[in-house]
Amino acid sequence: MRSGVERGKIVIFCFGDGAVLDIGFVRDNADVVRDAMVKRGYDTAPLERLLEIDARRRQLITKTDQLRHKRKELSKKIGLLRREGGDTETLISQVQQVKTELENAEAELKSLQTEFNSLRLLLPNIPDPDAPVGEDESANVVVETCGEAKEADFEIRPHWEVGKKLGILDMERGAKMAASHFPFFLGDGARLVRALINFMLNLHTSRHGYKEVLPPLLVNRQTMLGTGQLPKFEDDMYRTARDELYLVPTAEVPLVNIHANQTLSFAHLPLRYTAYTPCFRREAGAYGAKTRGLLRVHQFDKVELVSFTTQEQSEEEHQHMLSCAKAVLDELGLVYRVVLLCTGELGFAARKCYDIEVWAPATKRWLEVSSISNCGDFQARRLGIRYREPGGRTRLCHTLNGSGVALARLIAAILEQFQNPDGSVTIPEVLRKDMGKEKLEPPL
Repeated sequence: MRSGVERGKIVIFCFGDGAVLDIGFVRDNADVVRDAMVKRGYDTAPLERLLEIDARRRQLITKTDQLRHKRKELSKKIGLLRREGGDTETLISQVQQVKTELENAEAELKSLQTEFNSLRLLLPNIPDPDAPVGEDESANVVVETCGEAKEADFEIRPHWEVGKKLGILDMERGAKMAASHFPFFLGDGARLVRALINFMLNLHTSRHGYKEVLPPLLVNRQTMLGTGQLPKFEDDMYRTARDELYLVPTAEVPLVNIHANQTLSFAHLPLRYTAYTPCFRREAGAYGAKTRGLLRVHQFDKVELVSFTTQEQSEEEHQHMLSCAKAVLDELGLVYRVVLLCTGELGFAARKCYDIEVWAPATKRWLEVSSISNCGDFQARRLGIRYREPGGRTRLCHTLNGSGVALARLIAAILEQFQNPDGSVTIPEVLRKDMGKEKLEPPL
């Protein structure tokens, strides 16, 4: 299957071959793919090597086909000569030469095919024309700001200090039990986590039309490959060596794999799923003041949103998912903003992405709590997820995912935005029933 949708100067083709970017498209539009990789900040060396291998691979495929045909014709001649009592020694020698040449060509082709398949997995999705071109966050575009970041008439303390004084957050104890950047919530802190999870799951299932799922927290390599987590982010994953299973970095991984190798009914689309899971990421990199407390952690709780839809409904569904994540922050009464990511900031599988960032008044920073990504048919092509149109034609689904939302930085924002002069923190109204109180106060 091959269809094209032209948007701006980029033609996005959809291919049902179980691959990532169709090699025919890559071969015929190398400049487009190269330009997309440059805009995303990727090294184009894998692309150049892929094109080189592809040319040699095609030569070998032709050569092996010709050699098999030649061997078949020689075998027919040998059979005729034997029936006629003729001398077959010369032809048998030729068959042996062809066989040797074929074996060598097949061995080279097999080796090249392995490298070919690996290189294709390194090519990221092609950015949507709507994505601003830029290298880093300085090129991101603020779409809207919701609420006003007002100056307080007292000194707002950072969440890690407040959490410790309230007796609800103990980063030191988490470090002793595991390692640095593993949070440890106690008492009302643990209850706050639970209240936020319940609030978000109830919101998305009752109001936004998502079906709740409780997926495995460990998945195999193929499942990680399907969503584009591997091989790109291999070093950021926690893995069990004995069983070759990975701790999920996000519930997106099992949720998108729900319909792997399935053809869905057009009438049932969009299909929307939500799940709460702990998430595990090494988040390798430099640490310091900008990663204190809950700003960068290796284990965090998150409610995830995933949708399967048609190509025509893709953009509309993206906006719907964004509105669902925004509703969480609106209900909590937090100040936040929506940012359209530039090409250099896009995730590997995403073609267009919005980040939602909450305001942290103590450090005067915007903290990302959600990324709402449209992956187009990139993941569906890897996973073989299609839908059948009313006329019978099958097409690749579009997959979308987003945090609805992640808790660590959300809690940091709550502790800072709703902080009071006496050190207490006012609990958002929508959480008070589950919390059983209106404020978080320091222990006596």
